[in-house]
Amino acid sequence: MKYHRPDLFKPASFVVAVVFLFLPLFSQLTERLTQVVEPKISPALRYYMCQRAAEPIVIDGRLDEPSWKKVYWSEDFVDIEGKNKPRPRFRTRVKMLWDDDYFYIGAELEEPHVWATLTERDSIIYLDNDFEVFIDPTGDTHNYYELEINALNTVWDLYLVKPYRDGGPAIHSWDIQNLKTAVYVDGTLNNPADKDQGWSVEIAIPWEVLKEAAPFKKKPEPGDLWRVNFSRVEYRVAVENGRYVKMKDRITGRDLPEDNWTWAPQGVVNIHYPEMWGYVQFSATEAGKKKEYCDEDPEAEVKWALRQIYYRQRNFYSQTKRFAQNLQELKLDREKSLRVKGWDYPPVIEATSSLFEAYYQNKKGEKLHIRQDGLIWKSPTDSGE
Repeated sequence: MKYHRPDLFKPASFVVAVVFLFLPLFSQLTERLTQVVEPKISPALRYYMCQRAAEPIVIDGRLDEPSWKKVYWSEDFVDIEGKNKPRPRFRTRVKMLWDDDYFYIGAELEEPHVWATLTERDSIIYLDNDFEVFIDPTGDTHNYYELEINALNTVWDLYLVKPYRDGGPAIHSWDIQNLKTAVYVDGTLNNPADKDQGWSVEIAIPWEVLKEAAPFKKKPEPGDLWRVNFSRVEYRVAVENGRYVKMKDRITGRDLPEDNWTWAPQGVVNIHYPEMWGYVQFSATEAGKKKEYCDEDPEAEVKWALRQIYYRQRNFYSQTKRFAQNLQELKLDREKSLRVKGWDYPPVIEATSSLFEAYYQNKKGEKLHIRQDGLIWKSPTDSGE
């Protein structure tokens, strides 16, 4: 069973109406996203080598073109908090391709009972079981994309200037023009009378849109690394009067919490931690021509050291209404992970009552910075400034 959505452009009035309708619920469900919580794990550093499609990709949800068959599946999704949590009940995995016009994403979701209810574009799609895509082209945690889709092929796309914890905002009126998506259901949708195998998703996102937040406003070149993650929201359901309904807590009467399964675990129940996402490297090689391995981010370790300062500074500020002046105040002076080979220690911390900046400097004189709203960036050597 195939669900195909042609290219659409949503009128602004429709977006306003939908967002207004769901605003109270959306505000309640995203309240936790505004908190700065230190992840319980360090980044898992997922990598995927994205090769070029050898032929046109028909977006029908089936992933049956030769190029799809020649590229490898990602690791199976894990719980959003990491491997210390229970293994997901159903398997989820993704593949990726690209060409001159599109970034292609294919996902396979095992599901014995495929259901969906939302049909209006830009509904709060994670109120259904869904598949979600997150893309941060520059890897600085600001200006990134979110796309959610359910088994009815209903989409919700938005652009985030910053993560919610850093004040957002999420721009709901933003639209992926010329987006192509399709869903294939291996079974029957919304039919509790039988058991399904699952559903698959096929997505083509045009570079013309992704260039908005890309380095130098360009589509990627071979060798470029982008930060990407994928998430799956899954509810426990029961059958009442021949329909699927979300299971409820026997004591509170509220819906049971959803499961969140991701490609790269977050260490916290919040997908909006772009520093925890995976890496996708774009290759010039045609799909399946040769086996390739991704280049690792050489600055991953120092970026994580800076991020730990950021987490601690934000929590220090919430308690004291000022930012700390040094690692000792943050109780990070004995943290071994802040000693990064090739980078001067201790990092420099400059703070006022309402702002802070921290940076490491390497032997070349390059500096890697972070500030109070989580933005991370590199400045050139002193001789080049």
